[in-house]
Amino acid sequence: MPRRNIGALRALSACALSLSLSGCIGTWGIAPQSKTLQANQLATDTAIREADRDAHWPAQQWWRAYGDPQLDRWMDLAVAGSPSLAMAAARVRQARALAGVVESAERLQANGEATLKRHNWPEDQFYGPGALSGANTWDNNAAIGLSYALDLWGRERNATEQALDQAHMRAAEARQAQLELHDNVVRTYIQLSLHFAQRDIVQAELEQQEQILALARRRLEAGIGTHLDVSQAEAPLPETHRQLDSLDEEIALTRNQLAALAGKGPGEGASLQRPTLRLAAPLSLPSALPAELVGQRPDVVASRWQVAAQARGIEVAHAGFFPNVDLVGGLGFMATGGGPLEFLTGRKFNYNVGPAISLPIFDGGRLRAQLGEASAGYDMAVAHYNETVVGALKGISDQLIRRESMAQQAHFAAESVAAAQKTYDIATVAFQRGLTDYLNVLNAQTLLFRQQQIQQQVQAARLSVHAELVTALGGGLGAGSDVPDEAHQAVPKAPALIASGREQ
Repeated sequence: MPRRNIGALRALSACALSLSLSGCIGTWGIAPQSKTLQANQLATDTAIREADRDAHWPAQQWWRAYGDPQLDRWMDLAVAGSPSLAMAAARVRQARALAGVVESAERLQANGEATLKRHNWPEDQFYGPGALSGANTWDNNAAIGLSYALDLWGRERNATEQALDQAHMRAAEARQAQLELHDNVVRTYIQLSLHFAQRDIVQAELEQQEQILALARRRLEAGIGTHLDVSQAEAPLPETHRQLDSLDEEIALTRNQLAALAGKGPGEGASLQRPTLRLAAPLSLPSALPAELVGQRPDVVASRWQVAAQARGIEVAHAGFFPNVDLVGGLGFMATGGGPLEFLTGRKFNYNVGPAISLPIFDGGRLRAQLGEASAGYDMAVAHYNETVVGALKGISDQLIRRESMAQQAHFAAESVAAAQKTYDIATVAFQRGLTDYLNVLNAQTLLFRQQQIQQQVQAARLSVHAELVTALGGGLGAGSDVPDEAHQAVPKAPALIASGREQ
């Protein structure tokens, strides 16, 4: 190679190096400003601190603790047929496919191209093609273009990691959707059980009202009762029939809701029989509090992957400030003239290979804006993660407080029902013996059924709290086994060459 060419190449290399080192486009202090909260450093309340320390995580199929085979079967149907789970699974597949698209940029790229053209050359004695003037020839070529990104600054590698982090995030969101489905099915099923229990109470109330009416009529016929007693006994019957009809409506609507959750038609929900729920041993808590509590929740895990993905996005934006170097080449055949396939002969073979370098110098602020957007996205992801952690601890504490309260309320509700039953029995006996009027019996009866309904509502709430506490703990899905480490979520440091630019 002539010495003047070598000197020119050296001068060009020196110019490119000096431009990259000088940082023509600097970051100038653009960086994230938020930090993730550490769950084990947040203050916890008495409800969490006093929870059982020798505990275990919820079982993956935690709803089996209710002991209802129909619920178990319906949950299997819901998991298999739920449209929300199908959409979540599709989002996971989509994210994995997009990660594959991004990852392909790190590998060797090859593209083939071929053209066969019949060329008519112009006749021009001043600017014409010389010997080809006025000729008709074949102008054909076939080539394979090759390119490979050296990725000196990690742009492609970090873009791939960002896409994979987003795929992990989608997987955690799919587990969150599954957890929400479990919770919705269980709580709706509990409401179905409550409606049946309330209907039993109203039906018993109707039967007793009819018995009282029959007794009042017999007393009137015997001359020891009054028409007022009969009228008072007849008055509540229409309202009681209305309540029965209303509860039948609620049962039908709840069956429809369960069918929709399972991705089934209303006819499938109509086949649901009366639930037979029971609450097994109280749910315990894990030994380490509270970090392990929130770490098992799919929404917290998804937030952590989102932070990690945004951190990789900052590194991708940083890489844009540096020269991009790719290896490019090509192999092919070409010929102007000869037969239509003569260009495929060995003497028409050609190739090219070499580096392709691009260096950002002036871009109107595009790179700085991209870095600012990535930094703001990281701050948003951190804020969302912090909000999720705080909300998770609140949710756990809320359900622990409710669980303790429901246990006390269930005890008091049972005492209230026993006292109301005693009052009603006394009033009924006194009425039969003519010692009191029907008004006292009616008041005692109203109090008894009201207390019975409250007791059923408390029991249903206690069952629901059990479900919501399990959900707050992550529902036994084990999401905490797939989380990014702390370093993967940390704020990436700007490369030295950028940091030494115009940020001083």
